[in-house]
Amino acid sequence: MSHVGKSVVLAVIAIILLVVLPAAAEPTVTISSYKVTPQVLMPGDLGTVTVILKNTASSASVTERTGPLTSDIPGTTTVTDINVYIEKALLEGNGVEVVGDSYQRIGDLGPGQTIEITFLIRAPARAGMYFPEVWVDTKGGRSTRYPVPVNVNTPIAVAKLAVLGTAVTMPDAVKPGEQAAVRLDLINSGESAADRVIVRIGNASTSVKPKDAELFHIHSIASGKNEPVDVTLITDRKTEAGIATVPVTITYYTIDGAEHTEHAAINLMIRGEVEMGIASIETSPERIVAGEPFNLIIRIENAGTGDAKSVNAKIDLPLSGTREAFLGKIKPGNDAPALFRLGGASAGNHPYTVTITYNDEWGDHTVTYPLSLSVAPADYSGIIMVIIVLVLLAVGAWWVFIRQKPGKNHE
Repeated sequence: MSHVGKSVVLAVIAIILLVVLPAAAEPTVTISSYKVTPQVLMPGDLGTVTVILKNTASSASVTERTGPLTSDIPGTTTVTDINVYIEKALLEGNGVEVVGDSYQRIGDLGPGQTIEITFLIRAPARAGMYFPEVWVDTKGGRSTRYPVPVNVNTPIAVAKLAVLGTAVTMPDAVKPGEQAAVRLDLINSGESAADRVIVRIGNASTSVKPKDAELFHIHSIASGKNEPVDVTLITDRKTEAGIATVPVTITYYTIDGAEHTEHAAINLMIRGEVEMGIASIETSPERIVAGEPFNLIIRIENAGTGDAKSVNAKIDLPLSGTREAFLGKIKPGNDAPALFRLGGASAGNHPYTVTITYNDEWGDHTVTYPLSLSVAPADYSGIIMVIIVLVLLAVGAWWVFIRQKPGKNHE
């Protein structure tokens, strides 16, 4: 290989090594352990449910090489923590009375870190096994549902039974008409396997429902293991903005042959999107003549699925007058007129651009449309005809005056 070829290869490799290659796990909160105190409650007794929340992500190791490609210069390794922000944690009683409020805005939990949360409960009047659920919502559209067995005056031992919890990962929001990829993790934190697991995905409405399968079968989930279920939800353009709750039912059997049913939910955030366009363009007068002032009316429409707010329109015609119009809010399927009062323009075709700015639930936006304004030359034919008529009248008057002047008729 020539010297030039080697240089090119080395340069390409050096450029590739300049790229930062992070290796990071997606942060997820799980329930690493739980404890019910006392282990067996009597009807009406107070007790506590204590759970340990854990961030399953590890630190991200990032290696970056800078400088010449030589063995003497090692790469630089940067370790970045991947925190998960816990927005809310609560206990859904499912027959057990929960005493007190939920935990709001718990805050960041670092990689591998844990936090202990305790709920105060009161046992119901009827003996039996109850499964209150710990609900944990984290920032970024992820949630965890975890049942905790509570023994109220029964001789049943639950330490070696399977206990299935759920963790949901989904987009922060989707637009009406788009699909949403959702991952449902089934986590078995019990002491034995969960067998014959059936996951049933319901419909939030006729506008939000599973794309393909609604029923998932899993043969077994071993103790301490998790099984992912990938679901694709479809929405249509008529889906209303807000949270669409898709019910999830999980049925499984434990080692003692008992059937258990857990309920979870996929809370999908729907956010409408604006589609801004031009409905029509009018002028007053309809025929624009050079040198004469006129009104330009551009009707701006919202053909999308969300509200367009703070709508503003500007034109860049180099004319005097008002070249900016504030329209305010335009709802889906509606339009609004942008009125521009302009001074006279020269004859000809004048290209210009209208710039529309607005904001919606997805942020601030700017769209531009190239347009053209046609101005007719001034028509002086009427004035010329009037002048000709006036001249003819003047000549006629002069001729009559000369004919009637004294002395002319006697020559």
